[in-house]
Parts: sequence; C-alpha cells; structure tokens
Amino acid sequence: MIMSASEPRTQEHLDASEAAFWDATEEARELLHEERFKEALLELRALLKESPENGYAFFFAGTALYEIGELEAARDAYRACLAKMPRHLGARVASSHTLRQIGQHREALKEGLAALSQAPGDGDALHAVGLAYHAKGDMVSARRYLDAYLETKPELEPALEVRTLLATMTAVDDFRDKHAVDGDDDDDA
Repeated sequence: MIMSASEPRTQEHLDASEAAFWDATEEARELLHEERFKEALLELRALLKESPENGYAFFFAGTALYEIGELEAARDAYRACLAKMPRHLGARVASSHTLRQIGQHREALKEGLAALSQAPGDGDALHAVGLAYHAKGDMVSARRYLDAYLETKPELEPALEVRTLLATMTAVDDFRDKHAVDGDDDDDA
C-alpha cells in the first residue's frame, strides 16, 4: 500500500485547517488500514463533496484508487493533492510510482526527483527515483539510487524486492558481457 510518508510528523506541524483536514480523514484512514479500499473511497468521495480543499482526502483517495487498480484516477487524485498541498511528500512519491506504472516514465522521474529535493536522503523518494530510472532503462542511475535506498534500512519486503531487482540487473549485465559481440568477424578465417 502506498501510504508511507503520508502522515504528518506531528500534529504540532499542522496549522488549524490542516489539522481539521487530517482529522476529517480518520474514518477513511482506518478503512484503508483494514484494506477496505472501496469503502474508504466512498467515504473520501463524500468528504471531498463537502470539503473539496482537503488535500489529505485527495491523497487517501489516490491510495484507495491505486489499491483497486484505477491507476489513472489515482494519478489524478495525487495531482489534486499536490495542487492543494505542494509539499506533501507522500503524494509526490506515490505520484511517481503511479506514473511509472502507467508508463509515464519521464513524469515519474520528475516527481521522484522533486520528492528527493524536498527531502534529501528520504528512502521512499530514493526508491521512487531508482525505479523510475530503471523503467526508463538507465540502469547505472537506477543502481545508484536503489543502492542508496537500501542504505536507509527499509522494511524487509521492499528491501528484498529491490535486492532481487539489483541481482537481476547484475545477472543481465553479466550475460550481456559474456555474450557481447565485439564487432570482429573471426569466423571468416
């Protein structure tokens, strides 16, 4: 579930309207945590009808939409969140992953790099950038960012996924090196 970096650091970091927006999403957040994505989406749509300025509601709607496979709608919800809350790191990272998955690799990289410039060294942002570079075919950059991600000591499951991807990249590189055509045509001799 793409909910990392979504929670405010502390309630003290929110102004009164942001705190009210955050609090208004409590029921939907609980539904998301219980993996009741469609119910959460219904709750969030109702909330957005009464409070269309609630960036958190757009973020969590993006999360619910992502989880049910509505990637274009999730992308749009993350964009709406970022229009309301341009510094929402979770929305920027989630947007990067979603854009990558729908094949918009350049935009995914742009969002990932924006997240990384906003929070240098952030593991979720490093992960998003590494995967975006991988999707674009830039394996050198992908490896650099994915290795940096692993240095942040991520949770077990995503760390294993990244280690598997890096091992696969290494195996492909080794295969290419072993079977490279050097341009000389020695068979004619």
